[in-house]
Amino acid sequence: MTVEDVADWWGTAVSRVAPNVIELRGRPVQDLIGTTSFAGIIWLMLRGEPPAPAQERLLEAALVSSVDHGPHAPSIAVARMAATCGVGLNNAVATGVNLLGDVHGGAGEQCLTLLREIHDRDAATVIASWQARSKYLPGFGHRFHTLDPRREPLLNLVEQAVTDGTVDGHHLRAARAVEELIHPVPINIDGCTAVVYGELGFPPPLARGLFVLSRSVGILAHAWEETGQGRRNKGPMPPSILPTTLHGDA
Repeated sequence: MTVEDVADWWGTAVSRVAPNVIELRGRPVQDLIGTTSFAGIIWLMLRGEPPAPAQERLLEAALVSSVDHGPHAPSIAVARMAATCGVGLNNAVATGVNLLGDVHGGAGEQCLTLLREIHDRDAATVIASWQARSKYLPGFGHRFHTLDPRREPLLNLVEQAVTDGTVDGHHLRAARAVEELIHPVPINIDGCTAVVYGELGFPPPLARGLFVLSRSVGILAHAWEETGQGRRNKGPMPPSILPTTLHGDA
């Protein structure tokens, strides 16, 4: 094996690091520091080129919207518990992030897949197909909110972006069609961000990846807060509450 073989093994267009040189997607990092927002650098790293200002604003809005949903969200709760177990802040955050799976954290990816199918087929047919597989339609309905307070700000921004010609609107139209067909069940934050990420050209797996980036902020904040509250080995319920004892095969 040659040096070139090893270098090719780790070949990447994402970054270049050499003595006294750091480039991100071909751009010197010193030119990005202080001139590029975090949302802008996320776009650059994932897409290979900087976003237009309107694209950057829309991406940032979606990232802000998903930052936190309180300690009843499993990813937040488990991070807070982990923070009391002596594992360190990085492990507490990783514990929370690792809970963002298909059921908790994956609905945005699934909804974007659904919206893409509607773009190519009749909405009612697609919805019937999805509902035949599961009673849950990803991106629609919420166990807490009859109307998700994040819905209007995000969808209004998408509508404005359509008007401005920043995006073409077909994901937004698909989402509206679903809402009409399953009324009164409304779109939720996973559906709204799926609309945004779809309109911005991100594939479904990155809808989940971007959600993970966003929710990591809330996970970090909660884990950090918990470390200052003095608890040790915090469990999922106060010690005064005992779990129900099940009998038999249950």
